[in-house]
Amino acid sequence: MASLLLSTSPSHLYNISPRHRIPSLHSIPPLKPFKRPNFSPVLSHPKLATHVVYDRTIAKSSSIGSRETEDPIPDESPLGEDSADFQLSAQKLSSWVYFTVILGSVLSALNVLWIDPSTGFGAAFVDSISRISGSPEVTVLLLMAIFATVHSGLASLRDPGENLIGKRAFRVLFAGISLPLAMSTVVYFINHRYDGTQLWQIQTVPGVHELVWLSSFVSFFFLYPSTFNLLEVAAVDEPKMHLWETGIMRITRHPQMVGQVIWCLAHTLWIGNTVAISASVGLILHHLFGVWNGDRRLAIRYGTSFEVIKKRTSVVPFAAILDGRQELPKDYYKEFLRLPYVAITILTLGAYFAHPLMQSSSYNLHW
Repeated sequence: MASLLLSTSPSHLYNISPRHRIPSLHSIPPLKPFKRPNFSPVLSHPKLATHVVYDRTIAKSSSIGSRETEDPIPDESPLGEDSADFQLSAQKLSSWVYFTVILGSVLSALNVLWIDPSTGFGAAFVDSISRISGSPEVTVLLLMAIFATVHSGLASLRDPGENLIGKRAFRVLFAGISLPLAMSTVVYFINHRYDGTQLWQIQTVPGVHELVWLSSFVSFFFLYPSTFNLLEVAAVDEPKMHLWETGIMRITRHPQMVGQVIWCLAHTLWIGNTVAISASVGLILHHLFGVWNGDRRLAIRYGTSFEVIKKRTSVVPFAAILDGRQELPKDYYKEFLRLPYVAITILTLGAYFAHPLMQSSSYNLHW
């Protein structure tokens, strides 16, 4: 039918003059190719770029070996999420009520099952590890090795675990196992941090306290990018694996590792003994493994989108900025003037002034 209409002369059918006839398809000039706009590789307005990756890259529910990216994305496209973006208007009071209830329930369970000497298993666990070797250096390394194995192992099993029991249930399982082990390691380190062989003592040297305090303060801005989503941490909101691209991620793609290295160097400088060195070696090795494992998991989850972000970010702080792969927007400081960073500042200052309380609480456990 289409070929018949195209081969029939319009003037013959409707007596239309030749100058009004419909032109032949072969006489129509070819369309010029569409030239794509030249987008800037920088997220000049982070709020507009928030969650862009999820509009274009997330496809079907993923499993091990599958990728959430279906089509290749050009390097200039904004892919990642805007880290620390917090909209107060989008918050639900009921969600934060649930968060408070869940946090209280978790702390109560932790106290009964792990901390309380009469009912918990924490003291027995630490004693069993410390009896392996009478050395506090070995004990702190063993505690960290156990925590690192469980923590990184569960993280690597996240996809099949979530498929098996659900995202919220897996987050509860992950936190329920990791939190007691982390607490045991921290408490043991606090109680035994001065038990090792003293290698240097510079705490009375002018400026050392200020250097250690400032380094520790800065380290917390790197250490806790995941706390930007507290409702996900507590499984109130459905947990997600985020692909951050703004804020601290412009400086380093693995801020937790960088923050941990800064914290370890500062505290090792301050304490100056073999226990501090052992703890720092264990923590840094664990986070270096986390760099490799984290990139591997993001590559599986996001495929091409992660590879593009990997090219324009760096593990070493400021490396991508210095070699031109990352360009900071003129209003870059605004990416830090947000409530989550304000909360980190308050909590970091609070932790510093609460050091005596933390130390006395740890001593009372006798771990």
